[in-house]
Amino acid sequence: MPSSPPPLVLASASPRRQALLAQLGIAFLVDPADVDESAKPGESPRTYVTRLATEKAQAVSARHPGSLVLGADTTVALDGKVFGKPKDAEQAQAMLSQLAGRTHLVLTAVATAGTRSAVQAVETHVTFAAVTPQALAWYASSGEPLDKAGGYALQGLGGFLVERISGSPSNVIGLPLWETLALLQAGGVRSPWGSEP
Repeated sequence: MPSSPPPLVLASASPRRQALLAQLGIAFLVDPADVDESAKPGESPRTYVTRLATEKAQAVSARHPGSLVLGADTTVALDGKVFGKPKDAEQAQAMLSQLAGRTHLVLTAVATAGTRSAVQAVETHVTFAAVTPQALAWYASSGEPLDKAGGYALQGLGGFLVERISGSPSNVIGLPLWETLALLQAGGVRSPWGSEP
C-alpha cells in the first residue's frame, strides 16, 4: 500500500493565513519561520515581500525534508514606501493618517520550497475613505492594528476604513487564495474539489 505524501507545511504563525488555508479543506502543519523581516536599503516593496516569502519557506523546508512548505509575506506600500506592523497605537495612527483618503498597494508574496520551489507576488489596490483623525485615533487604540501590515485588518473592525478594493480581498487579509491554490497544485497538493494538480 503506497504511503501518503507528507503534509503541507505552513511557515507562518498568522491566524489569518491558517484560517484561510483551513477553509479550503487542505490538511497542513504549522511551523512558523523565524527570519529577519527588515527591509534592505533601496529594496522595492515587491522585492521585499518576494524575498521574505521565499526565505520563510526555505528556512522551514530544512526542518521538513520531503514536504512542500508554503511561506507568505504581506506588506502595505504607498509612494514606494513599505508600511510594516506598527509597534504601538501612536505608530498605528501615524500610518493610518498617511493612508486616509488615498489608494495604497497591498502586496502578498506566496512561495513554496521543498518538493517544489516557486514564488508569486499578488497586488491589490485599496482605497481608504477620508476618515477623521478622531476615528483613526479610536481605531488605533482598539489594539487591532498592532500585528497588521499597514496597521489595519480588512476582515475586522478596520473594514470601516476601506472605501474600495481593486483586486483580491483574500490578498489583503494575507493569503491570495487563487494564486496559492495554483502554487500548491503545481507542488502536488490536490485541490479541494479533488482534481489532480
